[in-house]
Amino acid sequence: MFDEVQAVADAVLYEGYALYPYRASAVKNQLRWQFGVLAPRGWSEGGGRYADPWWQETQCLIEPRDGASPRLTGRCRFLQLRHREATATAPAWDEADMREVDFNFALAGDEAGAEQAVSFLFPGGVETRDGVAHRRWPISGVLRLTVTPFCAERPLLKLCLRVDNVTAWVLPGAPRDEAMRASLLGCHLLLGARDGAFVSLMDPPAWAAEAAAACRNVRTYPVLAGARGRRDLILSSPVILYDHPAVSPQSPRDLYDATEIDEILTLRILTLTDEEKREARATDPRLAALIDGAERLGPEDMARLHGGARPTSDDAPVPEERPVPMQLRVGDRVIGPGSRVRLRPGARRTDAQDIFLAGMTATVESIMRDVDDCDCVAVTLDDDPGAELLRWQRRFLYFRLDEIEPIDASAAAPEATP
Repeated sequence: MFDEVQAVADAVLYEGYALYPYRASAVKNQLRWQFGVLAPRGWSEGGGRYADPWWQETQCLIEPRDGASPRLTGRCRFLQLRHREATATAPAWDEADMREVDFNFALAGDEAGAEQAVSFLFPGGVETRDGVAHRRWPISGVLRLTVTPFCAERPLLKLCLRVDNVTAWVLPGAPRDEAMRASLLGCHLLLGARDGAFVSLMDPPAWAAEAAAACRNVRTYPVLAGARGRRDLILSSPVILYDHPAVSPQSPRDLYDATEIDEILTLRILTLTDEEKREARATDPRLAALIDGAERLGPEDMARLHGGARPTSDDAPVPEERPVPMQLRVGDRVIGPGSRVRLRPGARRTDAQDIFLAGMTATVESIMRDVDDCDCVAVTLDDDPGAELLRWQRRFLYFRLDEIEPIDASAAAPEATP
C-alpha cells in the first residue's frame, strides 16, 4: 500500500544522516540525528532544557465512505543506531538500521473512543561484519490510537496517534551521543485509509476547516501523500512538507540534505580532494556510494540537475507565460522603471526584516512576475548607499502592487500596456 510513497518517506528517514563534506571528522557531522528523534523518557525528562523529546503526536481527519466503518493501516518507521568500532582504515562511526512497525486499527464500532495500542521491541547485541564489531542497544516503544467523532457538515473522525519511546533508562545525565543509542531516529508514520478518505490539514475544504484547525500536531506534519488527487494516504513527517510530496525525477540519489540543491551539492562533492573522498568512503558505505555516484555523472546527468519546467499537476500542460508589461497601473497612477514608490509591506510577509522597510521610498528597476503569476516590482532603496552596486548586480527587493504607493508625478505618465 505504501510503495508509491516509499521514495519520499526514505528521504525523510535519512534526512541529515550525514552532511557535506560527508566525513566523520567534519564539524557538521559531530552532532547528528536532528529530525524525528524520540529519546528514552528517562533521559529526555532528566537531560536538561534542550534534551530531545520522548514522544510525538499526529492528529488527522478521516471521512468515512458511504456509512462504512473505515480501517486504518499504518507503518511506524525509524532508524535504530548501530555503532561501528574503529579499525586501522576506518574511524568509529554510528550507522543505522531501518525499523518498521506495521499496525491495523478499527476506527468505528466498539473500538471507537477507546485507546488501541501496539507495542514493539527491537533487541540489542553485538555482531561482527568483515571482522569489524557492530553494536546495537535495545529499543522499545508503544504506538497509541484514539478516535473521536467530529461534528461537521459530513461525518468526520479525528485520529490521534502518539508514538512513545519507553526504553528503560537509568542515566538521566548521560551525554546525548549515548542517549541516541536508545532513541528512535527519523521517526515518522505512513497511514492508509480503507473505506474512508483523509482530509487535507493544509488546504481543507470549507466544511472541514474548523475540524482541521482543531488538530494539534506535536513534532509531526501530516500531509496527503501519493499522486495528486489521492486521499487514502498520509505521510506524517518530522520535516515540514506540502501535500503530495515527491522526490524530483531529476534527483539521481539521496544526498541526505534536502535543504541543498542537488546540482550545487554534487558540484561541491566533485571538488573534494582524493584524500577527502577516501575519508568519506571509509566513513560509511552509504557515503561511499554517494561519492562514487557523483563521480559517475556525465554531462547529460549534470544538465538534468540544472532544472527545468514541469506541469503544475500530473495531467496539466506547462502554462504559457503571459508577456510581462513594461508599465503597470497602481490605483490612478501608472508606474514603470524609474518610478518612485513608498513601500507598504503586507501582512502576509514572513520576513521580520520587512517591517523595517515600511514607509521607505524606493525606485522601480523593472516589472516582474512571481511564481504565482502575479505582477510585482523590483526596487532599490533610495537611501541605500549601495543601491548602484545592487543595481549593477541586479539584486533587488520585490513587492507586489498592493505593497507599494506611487509618490511622484512621473508615475502618472503614459497609459499601462494592456
